[in-house]
Amino acid sequence: MTSGFRTVFGCIQSITLIKAGACRVWKYGSVGVWEDFFPLPYPHTPTLPYNTGLNSTEKCSNFKYASTRLAFLGCCLLGILTSCARVEAPPSGDTDPLSASALVFTEVTESAGFSDFRHVTGASGNRWFPESMGSGGGFVDYNGDGWEDILLMGGGNWPEYAEEEQAPVNALRLYRNDGDGTFTDVTATVGLEVQAYGIGVSAADIDNDGDADIFLTTLGENLLFLNHPGSGPGQEPTFTEVGRQAGVAGGVVWSSSAIFFDADRDGYVDLYVGNYVDWSPENDLVCMLEGQIRSYCTPDMYKGVPASFYHNNGDGTFSDWTEQAGFLPAPGKTLGVAEYDVNRDGWPDLFVASDTQRDLFYMNQGDGTFREQGALGGMAYDENGQARAGMGIDIGVVDHSGEPTLFVGNFSKEMIAAFRYDGNGLFVDRAALSQIGRSSLVTLTFGLFLFDVDLDGDLDLFAANGHVQPEIERTQEGIGYAEVPHLYINQGDGVFEDVAPQAGALEQPFVARGAAYADYDRDGDLDVLITENGSAAHLFRNDQQGGRSVRVFLEGRTSNRDGLSARIIAQVGKQRMERFIRTGSSYLSVSEKAATFGLGEATQIDSLIVYWPSGQIDRHVGLKAGVEVFVVEGADTLSVRPRDEAGKLAVRYGEN
Repeated sequence: MTSGFRTVFGCIQSITLIKAGACRVWKYGSVGVWEDFFPLPYPHTPTLPYNTGLNSTEKCSNFKYASTRLAFLGCCLLGILTSCARVEAPPSGDTDPLSASALVFTEVTESAGFSDFRHVTGASGNRWFPESMGSGGGFVDYNGDGWEDILLMGGGNWPEYAEEEQAPVNALRLYRNDGDGTFTDVTATVGLEVQAYGIGVSAADIDNDGDADIFLTTLGENLLFLNHPGSGPGQEPTFTEVGRQAGVAGGVVWSSSAIFFDADRDGYVDLYVGNYVDWSPENDLVCMLEGQIRSYCTPDMYKGVPASFYHNNGDGTFSDWTEQAGFLPAPGKTLGVAEYDVNRDGWPDLFVASDTQRDLFYMNQGDGTFREQGALGGMAYDENGQARAGMGIDIGVVDHSGEPTLFVGNFSKEMIAAFRYDGNGLFVDRAALSQIGRSSLVTLTFGLFLFDVDLDGDLDLFAANGHVQPEIERTQEGIGYAEVPHLYINQGDGVFEDVAPQAGALEQPFVARGAAYADYDRDGDLDVLITENGSAAHLFRNDQQGGRSVRVFLEGRTSNRDGLSARIIAQVGKQRMERFIRTGSSYLSVSEKAATFGLGEATQIDSLIVYWPSGQIDRHVGLKAGVEVFVVEGADTLSVRPRDEAGKLAVRYGEN
């Protein structure tokens, strides 16, 4: 009967979401329509910090109420049928997820050595729009020693407009992982001291020379830092800024998230750069809170700027193929971008989260050009055909259907979106059935990503939250400026439970923006990095107990060196896991490029299949738990690094 009750509950949630969305009142005014099923802990008529232009006393029509009752009866019937039907057992390879008590995160920012970092917004009372949006950060192994280093965006200020003198702000900071849980600031040593208003970051090997190059988005021209190996053993690599020479600097525009991927499968990674709105200090608008206090304006008051797409020429330069590749026209206001091959045709597709504009789905046409079909596919709008304020984004397989589900973090009162691919370019809304929708209604989600946090084999969801209006608590009860993250644990069937309040250090509120993951201490599980707006960055060590894993690293030969756009399938008993090697996802941030396969209590991966962008398919069998595996395209054998009984690597990367 459990499945029947779950079906009824999920169906009721879906009806309620449609019912509330149908008159689009709850987001901006009366929320009484929700109380038929779910009481709310805050007043029915919150006041927004800006004028929405909507009547907060609008009511849904009698027709919609009547149709809701009929649909409810249908849900009950569906639940009865479901209860009587045969319930599909989970694959035998699945293991029970860790209890919340076994999943603990410990903040290690201070002991790691970068507790003095502070993101700078430049705020001086003018309430300029970029000050509210924050910057990103993430992980990159810049020196190739196998230990993930940390990149943090510094933000910026407005020295030419400030009444008082403002100190220069470094656009980014690079912290080297010393392999013992600590990090050292090497920004100046490696040549990354640069003044700009830093926004987002991505990293990939653009020239296939075996090291990570860094791309930085800003409020002006974007920056590309080419990585040069050290001159001898123990010598640090150095970086040279080549954005203009490489052809990717763009104009003076507010850029946001960027992603490297091999759009045409020619062995060199291309670059998609999201752009936001047409803003400058000269055209900044004045918005008031309650007619008295200046507040941050909203993106719908500015014109969007379309994204840019750069094709890698294979010689260290790029060509602007934005129109040629099918990315124009576009509404702009991009904040997040993710990659996946949803139809398994071997060609990478793109998904774009847009702020107050429709979200976008670019289907690869099999030649490195794209067709936008988000609206036709059913993932561009909410259930009432309205655009939401999309920020963070990610996509992956989270249930036994084998099809990927797209997740998008949205504004408060809009909930996190979840759309599962249903084939033929179509998506099905799963936000209510996944149990993510209602629990994310009052939070504003920026950074968002999928990862197997408890190492049970299925992908879980992390959401970093924080509002954009510091005074929001004065006008909307129940919504805070600093907000607690969500850590949604997958129950194995695409239904999630938020355990952040029980997960140690994650129970505290943040004004979060960027979020990324990596196994920075190489103990086999995934750790989390959060950046705050105008404040600190936070590193959380995953101290989960009981799960086993195999971590897979790729090195392309005919394909691009990083193996970006490769798909990896791991079989453990009857359980099938799928991972996609990519940059992008989340919000303004970059995560590691390794694939982590949680095994639970299983002792090995029975088979591992790598589908390379070049078309090469590599198969390997019998990979024991507790190792790092290095797969070289086309090679018959693997390089394996095991861990000792304490879960630590028995040897360092590069050692014999």
